[in-house]
Amino acid sequence: MAERSLRALGLDGVPAELPLTYPGRPVEEPALLADGQLLPLRPGPGPLGGWPVVTGMGTGEAADGGAPAAEPALDAFLDRTHAARVRSRRPVLAVGSNASPAQLHHKLTVRAVAATVPMVPVDVRGIGIGCSAHIGRHGYVAAAPYADPAARHTLVAGWLDPAQLAAVDETEFNYRRVWVPGGAFPMVLPSGEPLGGAHLYVSVHGVLADPATGRPRPGGGDQGALLTALLAASAELRALLGPGPERWVERARADEAVRAAGRAVFHRAGWARPEGLPQLHHE
Repeated sequence: MAERSLRALGLDGVPAELPLTYPGRPVEEPALLADGQLLPLRPGPGPLGGWPVVTGMGTGEAADGGAPAAEPALDAFLDRTHAARVRSRRPVLAVGSNASPAQLHHKLTVRAVAATVPMVPVDVRGIGIGCSAHIGRHGYVAAAPYADPAARHTLVAGWLDPAQLAAVDETEFNYRRVWVPGGAFPMVLPSGEPLGGAHLYVSVHGVLADPATGRPRPGGGDQGALLTALLAASAELRALLGPGPERWVERARADEAVRAAGRAVFHRAGWARPEGLPQLHHE
């Protein structure tokens, strides 16, 4: 099998280190992030733990010259690598950089937590992707979810074990983690089977509204274009963080007071609005 490292796949850029690349490149197919590699998962009927991991080791003849060895099921592979099985993990939907294997690997490894994570694109209804009404410590304006009955997106779910979930929680101090029930927000796995629910990080600052429409400003796209549009819409932001995205990131990531001042501009301009997900309980 061809090399499956994040670098070889062109997925190694970390938004925390390269803010204008936010939200980074997401996984586009079911995969297992393991040791800096991204191994394909083959969707099938039944639980995720039974999906085969494509290691490339099950395509040739067995050592005794018999039939080719089967690719291992995900739970069996996790057992071999001393990682938690799927049943001990919790699915967490990503609207921003947690869908990027490079960002997730970075968040976990800098906290000395093993970065073995199943990552699966999931069809999700009822959740829009907006922009959090704050400026993050890395200088970018991160994505944030909001309630939108008409929305339908493919969101990457990462199945995190308890240590991984605690580590990611540490990075999401501008968000609250909630449980999203699949009954209210339908979720479907690539196998066609429904997902009963998942965790989601919701911004404590609300989401940014587009002054022209009053609706949430779309998030999760080109960060440079987003910062350019925000600067064009506010003389206060231009004075604080202009003239362009590069300067914005440079100033914002260097000074917490500047980030707080930028957040205050969002609120004075009337751009911050509730995300509309108050019915979801805090986790």
